[in-house]
Amino acid sequence: MGQEINKVWNNCLKVIKDNIEDQSFKTWFVPIKPLQLDDNVLTIQVPSNFYFEWLEEHYIDLLKRTIKKELGPEGKLEYRILVDASDSKDSLSVNIPSGDRKSLRNPSISMPVDINHGTSREIPNPFVIPGLKKIKVNSQLVESLNFENFVEGDCNRLARSAGLAIGKNPGTTSFNPLFIYSDGGLGKTHLSHAIGIEVKKNYPEKTVLYVQTQEFLNQFIDAVKEGTTNDFVHFYQMIDVLIMDDIHSLAKKPKTQDVFFQIFNTLHQKGNQIILTSDKPPVELEDIEPRLLSRFKWGLAADLQVPDTETRMAIIKKKLHKDGIEMPADVIEYLAYSIDTNIRELEGALISLIAHSSFNKKAITIDLARNMIDQYVRNSRREISIDYIQKIVCDYFNITIDQMHSTTRKREIVQARQLAMYFAKNMTKASLASIGTEIGGKDHATVLHAVRTVNNLIETDKHFRVYVEEIEKKIKL
Repeated sequence: MGQEINKVWNNCLKVIKDNIEDQSFKTWFVPIKPLQLDDNVLTIQVPSNFYFEWLEEHYIDLLKRTIKKELGPEGKLEYRILVDASDSKDSLSVNIPSGDRKSLRNPSISMPVDINHGTSREIPNPFVIPGLKKIKVNSQLVESLNFENFVEGDCNRLARSAGLAIGKNPGTTSFNPLFIYSDGGLGKTHLSHAIGIEVKKNYPEKTVLYVQTQEFLNQFIDAVKEGTTNDFVHFYQMIDVLIMDDIHSLAKKPKTQDVFFQIFNTLHQKGNQIILTSDKPPVELEDIEPRLLSRFKWGLAADLQVPDTETRMAIIKKKLHKDGIEMPADVIEYLAYSIDTNIRELEGALISLIAHSSFNKKAITIDLARNMIDQYVRNSRREISIDYIQKIVCDYFNITIDQMHSTTRKREIVQARQLAMYFAKNMTKASLASIGTEIGGKDHATVLHAVRTVNNLIETDKHFRVYVEEIEKKIKL
């Protein structure tokens, strides 16, 4: 009998694989196990309720056609959904006929209080003093961190688009959970707040909560000490949209991971939205339980990258417009090219420049920016970039980036462009083609010619050699 079941399911898989992308097949069909074949009804086991809902939403027509082709017109499909039972090795199996979208509830693993039934009672809010009643949950969202103030670029387009989709339909998209990851200062917190604010705008009745994971940890410790762990869990199970910032802080905290695992399961099964941020993608997180990591991968993992120069300029202009401040274009360009590590440092440099100008009653000029920003660059630079090299070379020759990228054949401009290509070749890991693209849209042959020209001039022109030595010192500062 077992061989017949496997044969039927393998035949189905062959048809399915021919009709969908390879990655989708591996993600949604390889984990499925055939369990039973009885009276033309094939029973398959899927890892979770989420899998069941995803298959029903995206592949139900393909599954029906395949099953009927293999088992005949009377062929039917049933799911058996395996739900983890927290700390034990037990599991619960629930048979669901294909096409039945009813919600699953498992009384053996759900929390002790079902807030949708029975007598209503106050659920303590860990953010307020115990004993106070009828307190609305403070979302802890910062209103200024909205989508209007979040500048879109290639570096964040996927995560931002997913966030907007969640803001319109929380819990009903395939982005649940939404896992946002990046290095520090690239906008994770801003984006997570923006999603929460968008949800509150579209669904005022929903309970949205932003909480830092370290705060969650501290609350759990207090709950354990006070014997109110159940109340702590019940509170979080009531949240419609839970935003957990810096989820990597759960590392090496097994008891807190157990509690969050329970909260995650309940929220997800209820169709409530979960948003997580981290400094690493799920596959690189360490000291987090595998069962929790697997849930982090259920939805969408989207990264935020370092913004390019155009995006950094747009961020500066947005900030200036919001504050009603005018700034010369060359200063904006200088800032964008100087601070290329992260957005937080860029905004810090901008604020410092404005404060320096205001306190000393000086106009904001390129010279003032150079004097003030150089300190930021020296203190924060981790690696030399092509953008930074171009900025230093342009400063040295007192020309703009646009002039360097122009097609003019003026000797000074041509030499500056060649020097920028020379230093980019020697001080970065970028390819010749990449260097040419970033420095005036040139091809790799132009870059190679520039490097050879600079090397020849270093050997034959003493004055030019001084240029190279002085610029190199500035770049390495």
